[in-house]
Amino acid sequence: MEEGGEVYEFHGWFGIAESAEEADTGSLSEGLADLRGRISGIQWATGEAQLSVHNGQHFLTVNGLVNRRRDEARELDGLLGYVADRFPGSWGLLYERSDDFTDPPGPGAFRVRVMARGEVRVQLDPFLSPCRPVIED
Repeated sequence: MEEGGEVYEFHGWFGIAESAEEADTGSLSEGLADLRGRISGIQWATGEAQLSVHNGQHFLTVNGLVNRRRDEARELDGLLGYVADRFPGSWGLLYERSDDFTDPPGPGAFRVRVMARGEVRVQLDPFLSPCRPVIED
């Protein structure tokens, strides 16, 4: 990414579960139907959100690279908040970087949103940051 380019990049995956003990406590089908409806309402020009099933486990994946952090970031925040509230057993990671992030992590680094047990917390990325020189010259 170029300096001052005001881009927002995000990549994430989340296992969907109603509790930390079981994926389905009796209302998973209804919750997944609502989640599918929310996902179908997302119209990102250069990003996507999708729900898939692997070996009986549902996963939400989100990916995008947009010119500015605006509607996509707001909709992504809302989607993650909904998943954490409605499916408190869900888990996963969202890696994101933006030129307009304030410290920490600042514009030259990724931050990681970690979802576990109905909570989303922000952590600094130890693997790809600082972007220069770790992944970019």
